[in-house]
Amino acid sequence: MESLIKSDQIWVLWAILTGLAAVSIYLQQNYKWASKVTSSIIALVGGLLLSNLHIIPTQSPVYDDVWNYIIPLAIPMLLFNCNVKKIWKQSGRLLGMFVIGGIGTVLGAFIGYMALHEHIPRLEYVATIMTGSYIGGGVNFVALSHAFNVPSDLVASATVADNLLMALYFFVLLALPSIPFFRKHFSHPLIDEAESIGTIAATCEQSNELQKTEITIRDIAFVFASSFIIIAVSTELANVFSAIIPKTNEFLEILNSVLGNMYFILTTITMLLATFNPKFFSSLKGAEEIGMFFMAIFMSVIGIPASIAEIIYNAPLLLVFCGIMVTMNMLTAFVGAKIFKFNLEEAIIASNANVGGPATAPAMASAKGWTSLVGPSILVSVLGYVIGNYLGIIVGNILI
Repeated sequence: MESLIKSDQIWVLWAILTGLAAVSIYLQQNYKWASKVTSSIIALVGGLLLSNLHIIPTQSPVYDDVWNYIIPLAIPMLLFNCNVKKIWKQSGRLLGMFVIGGIGTVLGAFIGYMALHEHIPRLEYVATIMTGSYIGGGVNFVALSHAFNVPSDLVASATVADNLLMALYFFVLLALPSIPFFRKHFSHPLIDEAESIGTIAATCEQSNELQKTEITIRDIAFVFASSFIIIAVSTELANVFSAIIPKTNEFLEILNSVLGNMYFILTTITMLLATFNPKFFSSLKGAEEIGMFFMAIFMSVIGIPASIAEIIYNAPLLLVFCGIMVTMNMLTAFVGAKIFKFNLEEAIIASNANVGGPATAPAMASAKGWTSLVGPSILVSVLGYVIGNYLGIIVGNILI
């Protein structure tokens, strides 16, 4: 069934996405129920409903532009106040949680395969590519699909199942901090800090102060110019590293994967600049607000590809299989957090970094107001590109 608005109606779709983001932020700041739900969930559900009601298409160049341009622009804006020394200390903790969650993903792959391989043909291929995807992200999904020559129809069905599950998964993660059980059994210092300074639904640690802060044209100009320059330099450096570093052994492959990743270079450059020139970057007002708005746009895009009708028709059991993998990731992450005394925020963001990758993890951290986890979430997510590929290859060699 065709949607009311077509994929090539570019300006209409941009109007809808920005409108969803704006309305979700407005609702959160003005209504108590919305402040508990958060603007992220409102935007995500809004995109999901509009696509499944066939008002907007599930695919469009506009959505690709959000991934390709809006997210890279938002990341440096959200990192202008990051001190790399503090981030490094915090990354160590999040890295531990990330590894624990990755173990859960691998366990989920084997458990799901044993439970469903008699009912789903060629499930070993899906287990392989989803292991990579649920430890590193979409880059691993594509890489492992090519590495194991996964049939295109199976890739399509797995993608559909993954899209719907991601929408449900992010909804659950965003809702967890409001559930009394998790508040009771886990420490949650960032949530307490956000609430103690009077933020609305913990979306921005300084929202009350920012309402009184004048943002000048100079601020806006330097925020955007700095972000564009950092992205341009990061992209070119990543391309150079990817081209000049050979892949003749495992160490060089890992080095190529890390230094050839634009997100890693982008994060590193931004944090170094913010650390060694804090006077300039911390003086730029409006960076966090613009970055948060971009992230709200991104959250609306996450829910759009999840076609409920398509997954029910084409790949219901694949959805179950992916659900098992994600559930095991979450269970392992939260059990590990309880055993090793990590806090609730770290468990949530680490699981997101596993399953969603370096775009969704900082989006969720910033959406919840956990700004100290934005930088670390990107670093561990990028590391997941390397870990995910290797673990995916291991799973593939065992099952295929």
